[in-house]
Amino acid sequence: MPQSITAPVHSELLIKKSRFIACVQPMADRASAQKVVAELWARHPGAAHVCWALLAGGQSAAVDDGEPSGTAGRPMLDVLRHQDLEGVLATVVRYFGGVKLGAGGLVRAYTDSVAQALLKAEKVAIVKLRALRCTAPYALEGLVRREIELAGAALLQVAHGDLVTVEFSLPEGDAAALVARLGEAGHGRIGWLEDEDEAGQD
Repeated sequence: MPQSITAPVHSELLIKKSRFIACVQPMADRASAQKVVAELWARHPGAAHVCWALLAGGQSAAVDDGEPSGTAGRPMLDVLRHQDLEGVLATVVRYFGGVKLGAGGLVRAYTDSVAQALLKAEKVAIVKLRALRCTAPYALEGLVRREIELAGAALLQVAHGDLVTVEFSLPEGDAAALVARLGEAGHGRIGWLEDEDEAGQD
C-alpha cells in the first residue's frame, strides 16, 4: 500500500569533502516542488547543485541539475519508489569539495543521502477514498446517518428535497459493504446516484 510521510526529515553526509544536505518532505505537486527548490537555491547560493526527485501521481520528476545524467535525480527517485512512497519530494543540496566522485560515487552519494533521511521518517498509509451519494425517504434519514457513522465514513453533505440526498466518503475497500448494509436495512428504498471516485488520504 502506498505511503506518505508526516513531516520533513533531513540528513547530511560528507563524502570526499563534498557536503550532501538531504531533505524528504510531503509534497502534493510539481509546482510546489519547484518553489521549494527555488527556496533552497536562495538559502544555499554557494551550492554546486540542488538535485531533486518528486513522486506525486502523474507529476513525478527526477532532476540531475548539472550532475552527469542519471547520477542524482533518478537514483533519488528509485529510493522513493523502493519504499513505496507517494506525494513526497526529495532534495539534495551539494557543496562540491574539489574531489570528483565519478558516476558510481555520485549514485551512491545521492542514494545514501535520501535513504539516511528516510530512516527518520514517520510513514502513513495513503487511503483512497470513495465518495457516494444516496437518496432516501425522510423516514430513513436517521438510519442512513447511523449506518454512515457506524462505518466511520465522513458525512459530506445532506440536502432535503422530495427525498433526502446524503453524500459521504469512506475508504474504497469499505464502500461495497456499506452499500449492501444500507440496501438491506432500507428494504430497497435507498437509491444510489452516480458515484465519483475521489483520491485522498485520511
